[in-house]
Amino acid sequence: MKSILLIVSFLSFQIFGNAQAISLTQQTDVLVIGGTASGICAGLQSARLGVNTIIAESTPWLGGMLTAAGVSAFDGNDAMPAGIFGAFREKLHQHYGGKNKVSTGWVSNTLFEPHIGDSIFKSMARAEKNLTVKYNYDFLKVNKNADTITGAVFFDKINQKNIIIKAKRYIDATELGDVLANANIPYDLGMESNDVTKENVNMSGASDIVQDITYVAVLKDYGKPQPLIDKPLNYDSLEFDASNKSFYKDSSRKNPTVDAINMLNYGKLPNKKYMLNWPIYGNDIYLNVIEKTPKERVALLELAKQQTLRFVYFIQKDLGFKNFALADDEFPTKDKLALYPYYRESRRVKGLTRMLIQHISTPFETEQPLYRTGIAVGDYPVDHHHKKNLNAPQHLEFFPVPSFNIPMGSLIPQNANNLIIAEKSISVSNIVNGTTRLQPCVMQIGQAAGLLAAQSINDKVAPKNISVRKVQQILLDANGYIMPYIDVDQHSRYFNAVQKMGATGLLKGVGVPSGWANATYFYPNKNIPSADFLKTWKLKYNVKQEQVSDTLTIEDALYLAAELSGEKIAQIEAGFEIKWRQLGLTSYDKNRAITRIELAAILNEYNVFNKFDVDIYGGFL
Repeated sequence: MKSILLIVSFLSFQIFGNAQAISLTQQTDVLVIGGTASGICAGLQSARLGVNTIIAESTPWLGGMLTAAGVSAFDGNDAMPAGIFGAFREKLHQHYGGKNKVSTGWVSNTLFEPHIGDSIFKSMARAEKNLTVKYNYDFLKVNKNADTITGAVFFDKINQKNIIIKAKRYIDATELGDVLANANIPYDLGMESNDVTKENVNMSGASDIVQDITYVAVLKDYGKPQPLIDKPLNYDSLEFDASNKSFYKDSSRKNPTVDAINMLNYGKLPNKKYMLNWPIYGNDIYLNVIEKTPKERVALLELAKQQTLRFVYFIQKDLGFKNFALADDEFPTKDKLALYPYYRESRRVKGLTRMLIQHISTPFETEQPLYRTGIAVGDYPVDHHHKKNLNAPQHLEFFPVPSFNIPMGSLIPQNANNLIIAEKSISVSNIVNGTTRLQPCVMQIGQAAGLLAAQSINDKVAPKNISVRKVQQILLDANGYIMPYIDVDQHSRYFNAVQKMGATGLLKGVGVPSGWANATYFYPNKNIPSADFLKTWKLKYNVKQEQVSDTLTIEDALYLAAELSGEKIAQIEAGFEIKWRQLGLTSYDKNRAITRIELAAILNEYNVFNKFDVDIYGGFL
């Protein structure tokens, strides 16, 4: 692990003619640097809140790892289609003709062609009158005055000139956290020591090791024999021995679990295409390019390209898929590979809060109750790719966790007034990055970043001072999730009430690690032991155990509603029963035990969410 306070060398003025003077200055309210999976979501959400927003993207595509990097499949969140992620997924269903039409490969429930994802993102961007996208803008540097960014400089590759964009808020949505590094914002890179995080997961100590990367290719079945690609330099088929059962010669290598066709079906896309993103003796490669200059990155990434081209040649020649060749209708590149590689890890900002594995495994028991500040949810296991670097820990593949939420403070740097962090550079531990890096999480992180930027402008406050509850309310209004409860979904009339009650901590969930689709359950129909409930209630209101039943009843809920409203029970009793029935709740008998979902629904009518307001650390105000 490497703590960085100052690094500017990776943006040296040595390429793209970027030593020239500024040719044009542009103005906006919010500037999103990077049209990545988080960047497009940040731009959309910011624009929808009525502020002028620019996305500056270095390629001609939108969507980052989902499109330009070719990883056109969602990992996780199949049952939690939060916000813009859910809306984008629905547009994919509409394009292909239904959910079953995108369930083509076994790595995911949703797979799609990268160019289709790009086209959908672009159509979503065009629909927002307050959003402008600048393509082919390479980020060069930021200008700063103390802890405030005053402008960002780009090289316009089409017009061959330097541009400066000035904004009130800036969002780092780059793949590798290039903006925060150039702005001299402290960050971590690599693996922390367990002595620091107390996570008891990575027991190998600190290092600068990051995850393997992959240069993705998309193959296409043309239905008739295709020419082999040129034989790559240093090709040896044994490099890919044990990648599948159909080519297994060295028994010292781990016995593969799938044959060749199932290896390809892992990333099968619609329209007879196949995403090559195979980690086991496939096209993953260990290259840590994060701190390199742009020129050095290009040279090193050629090694990743060659790794993938050797794998393509292996599939065509040695596995005998003669009808397969690189798709000619996907990426606008000469070599037909993705526009850039799939980066699984980047710099991680030192934020106002740092998310550790404890905030996933035991969120309701940690010293800081960060779960109360949730702005995104995920359910994928901790998935680290380290097979190509034997110096890395080899036990982090699919480390089990329950579903979780991501705290708001992890997007806000400690040392910046107007910069918000998105993509994979939020404030999490190296271990936690193994799950927050996945596409549904990153898209939600971007949406929250855009919200923080735009709403902090609207409210005339610094991002670190914006109301947590206001942010969460806007996310809920935008079909987002703030709590990771799997058993009360968005179709439920009481979804928002359960989300809000969960964020107060009055009714806590139960996390259950379960393979590739982990869960945290709200248990809506269970009764409520008053002792557990009152542990949190007493942090805001004085109440004695003998004032309520051992198991909360509807009458106890009436008493709690009176506490929230500041009125006497007799004053609100008639209205309480009316609200109960208007909410569609039944069996109004004050003496019976109330269920968790009933209590959430009725107390939500008395503003329990805002009455249990919290700061950025989850503490009650």
